[in-house]
Amino acid sequence: MAKKETLPMNLDLNDQEPGSNIIYSNEVVSIIAGVAASEVEGIASMVNTPNGGLLGKNRNVTKGVKVEIGTEEASVDLYVTVEYGKPIQKVAQDVQEVVHKAIEEMTGLHVVRVDVHVQGVSFEKENSSFASQAQHTALESAKAEMAKVEGNPAEKVAAQDAADE
Repeated sequence: MAKKETLPMNLDLNDQEPGSNIIYSNEVVSIIAGVAASEVEGIASMVNTPNGGLLGKNRNVTKGVKVEIGTEEASVDLYVTVEYGKPIQKVAQDVQEVVHKAIEEMTGLHVVRVDVHVQGVSFEKENSSFASQAQHTALESAKAEMAKVEGNPAEKVAAQDAADE
Protein backbone atom coordinates (compact mmCIF):
# COMPACT_ATOMS: atom_id res chain seq x y z
CA MET A 1 0.00 0.00 0.00
CA ALA A 2 1.46 3.33 -1.04
CA LYS A 3 1.69 5.90 1.73
CA LYS A 4 0.40 9.39 0.91
CA GLU A 5 -0.30 11.82 3.70
CA THR A 6 -3.06 14.10 2.39
CA LEU A 7 -3.24 13.54 -1.34
CA PRO A 8 -6.59 12.33 -2.71
CA MET A 9 -6.71 8.82 -4.05
CA ASN A 10 -8.92 7.41 -6.79
CA LEU A 11 -11.28 4.52 -6.19
CA ASP A 12 -12.70 2.49 -9.08
CA LEU A 13 -15.93 0.78 -8.17
CA ASN A 14 -17.03 -2.27 -10.16
CA ASP A 15 -20.68 -1.22 -10.31
CA GLN A 16 -19.92 2.18 -11.84
CA GLU A 17 -19.08 3.06 -15.39
CA PRO A 18 -15.50 2.36 -16.44
CA GLY A 19 -13.30 5.37 -15.87
CA SER A 20 -15.50 6.99 -13.20
CA ASN A 21 -13.75 7.53 -9.90
CA ILE A 22 -14.56 8.49 -6.36
CA ILE A 23 -11.78 10.44 -4.71
CA TYR A 24 -11.29 10.46 -0.93
CA SER A 25 -8.81 12.67 0.84
CA ASN A 26 -7.09 11.47 3.99
CA GLU A 27 -8.90 14.18 5.90
CA VAL A 28 -12.33 12.74 5.02
CA VAL A 29 -11.38 9.29 6.27
CA SER A 30 -9.72 10.85 9.35
CA ILE A 31 -12.92 12.68 10.20
CA ILE A 32 -14.96 9.49 9.90
CA ALA A 33 -12.48 7.60 12.10
CA GLY A 34 -12.20 10.40 14.67
CA VAL A 35 -15.94 10.83 15.10
CA ALA A 36 -16.55 7.08 15.31
CA ALA A 37 -13.75 6.57 17.87
CA SER A 38 -14.84 9.45 20.07
CA GLU A 39 -18.34 7.95 20.40
CA VAL A 40 -17.05 4.72 21.97
CA GLU A 41 -17.72 4.46 25.70
CA GLY A 42 -14.47 4.48 27.65
CA ILE A 43 -12.57 6.82 25.34
CA ALA A 44 -11.65 9.87 27.40
CA SER A 45 -9.93 11.74 24.57
CA MET A 46 -7.92 11.52 21.41
CA VAL A 47 -4.31 12.67 21.68
CA ASN A 48 -1.94 14.19 19.16
CA THR A 49 -0.31 11.80 16.76
CA PRO A 50 3.49 11.70 16.64
CA ASN A 51 3.37 13.68 13.37
CA GLY A 52 0.95 16.26 14.77
CA GLY A 53 -2.16 14.98 13.00
CA LEU A 54 -3.96 16.76 10.22
CA LEU A 55 -4.50 20.50 10.35
CA GLY A 56 -7.46 22.46 9.16
CA LYS A 57 -10.94 23.45 10.25
CA ASN A 58 -11.65 19.89 11.43
CA ARG A 59 -8.56 19.84 13.62
CA ASN A 60 -10.30 18.65 16.81
CA VAL A 61 -12.13 15.82 15.05
CA THR A 62 -8.98 14.46 13.45
CA LYS A 63 -6.80 14.88 16.54
CA GLY A 64 -5.22 11.53 17.33
CA VAL A 65 -5.98 10.02 13.91
CA LYS A 66 -3.47 9.01 11.26
CA VAL A 67 -4.75 7.55 8.00
CA GLU A 68 -3.08 5.95 4.99
CA ILE A 69 -5.18 5.42 1.88
CA GLY A 70 -4.43 3.21 -1.09
CA THR A 71 -6.52 2.92 -4.23
CA GLU A 72 -9.01 0.52 -2.62
CA GLU A 73 -7.95 0.21 0.99
CA ALA A 74 -7.21 2.21 4.10
CA SER A 75 -5.32 1.76 7.34
CA VAL A 76 -5.83 3.79 10.49
CA ASP A 77 -3.79 4.56 13.59
CA LEU A 78 -5.68 6.01 16.56
CA TYR A 79 -3.97 7.60 19.58
CA VAL A 80 -6.32 7.59 22.57
CA THR A 81 -6.65 8.10 26.30
CA VAL A 82 -8.92 5.64 28.10
CA GLU A 83 -11.08 6.45 31.13
CA TYR A 84 -9.79 5.01 34.41
CA GLY A 85 -11.70 1.91 35.47
CA LYS A 86 -12.68 0.85 31.97
CA PRO A 87 -11.18 -2.39 30.62
CA ILE A 88 -8.57 -1.07 28.20
CA GLN A 89 -8.51 -4.13 25.92
CA LYS A 90 -12.31 -4.09 25.49
CA VAL A 91 -12.39 -0.34 24.83
CA ALA A 92 -9.62 -0.71 22.22
CA GLN A 93 -11.41 -3.61 20.51
CA ASP A 94 -14.68 -1.65 20.47
CA VAL A 95 -12.89 1.29 18.86
CA GLN A 96 -11.37 -0.98 16.22
CA GLU A 97 -14.75 -2.48 15.33
CA VAL A 98 -16.63 0.84 15.25
CA VAL A 99 -14.00 2.66 13.17
CA HIS A 100 -13.58 -0.27 10.77
CA LYS A 101 -17.32 -0.49 10.17
CA ALA A 102 -17.82 3.29 9.83
CA ILE A 103 -15.09 3.71 7.21
CA GLU A 104 -16.16 0.71 5.15
CA GLU A 105 -19.85 1.66 5.22
CA MET A 106 -19.31 5.32 4.40
CA THR A 107 -16.55 5.05 1.78
CA GLY A 108 -16.53 1.51 0.41
CA LEU A 109 -12.78 1.34 1.10
CA HIS A 110 -11.51 -1.95 2.50
CA VAL A 111 -10.01 -1.28 5.93
CA VAL A 112 -6.92 -3.47 6.29
CA ARG A 113 -6.13 -2.46 9.86
CA VAL A 114 -7.12 -0.18 12.73
CA ASP A 115 -4.32 0.11 15.26
CA VAL A 116 -5.18 1.65 18.63
CA HIS A 117 -2.30 3.25 20.55
CA VAL A 118 -3.33 3.78 24.17
CA GLN A 119 -1.34 6.83 25.24
CA GLY A 120 -2.70 7.22 28.76
CA VAL A 121 -5.44 6.77 31.32
CA SER A 122 -7.71 9.65 32.33
CA PHE A 123 -8.50 10.15 36.01
CA GLU A 124 -10.73 13.16 35.31
CA LYS A 125 -13.89 11.73 36.93
CA GLU A 126 -11.96 10.68 40.02
CA ASN A 127 -10.24 14.06 40.19
CA SER A 128 -13.59 15.85 40.09
CA SER A 129 -14.92 13.73 42.98
CA PHE A 130 -11.73 14.42 44.95
CA ALA A 131 -12.12 18.13 44.20
CA SER A 132 -15.70 18.20 45.48
CA GLN A 133 -14.63 16.28 48.59
CA ALA A 134 -11.81 18.77 49.16
CA GLN A 135 -14.24 21.67 48.76
CA HIS A 136 -16.55 20.09 51.33
CA THR A 137 -13.64 19.62 53.76
CA ALA A 138 -12.53 23.23 53.25
CA LEU A 139 -16.07 24.46 53.92
CA GLU A 140 -16.25 22.45 57.14
CA SER A 141 -12.87 23.84 58.24
CA ALA A 142 -14.05 27.37 57.53
CA LYS A 143 -17.18 26.78 59.63
CA ALA A 144 -15.07 25.47 62.49
CA GLU A 145 -12.76 28.50 62.35
CA MET A 146 -15.72 30.84 62.37
CA ALA A 147 -17.19 29.01 65.36
CA LYS A 148 -14.02 29.72 67.36
CA VAL A 149 -14.77 33.43 67.18
CA GLU A 150 -16.77 34.27 70.32
CA GLY A 151 -20.25 35.61 69.75
CA ASN A 152 -20.24 34.64 66.07
CA PRO A 153 -23.60 33.22 64.89
CA ALA A 154 -21.64 30.62 62.92
CA GLU A 155 -20.79 28.98 66.26
CA LYS A 156 -24.42 28.02 66.67
CA VAL A 157 -24.54 26.71 63.06
CA ALA A 158 -21.42 24.57 63.60
CA ALA A 159 -22.77 23.25 66.90
CA GLN A 160 -26.09 22.40 65.23
CA ASP A 161 -24.29 20.66 62.31
CA ALA A 162 -22.25 18.59 64.79
CA ALA A 163 -25.41 17.61 66.67
CA ASP A 164 -27.13 16.60 63.44
CA GLU A 165 -24.33 14.16 62.54
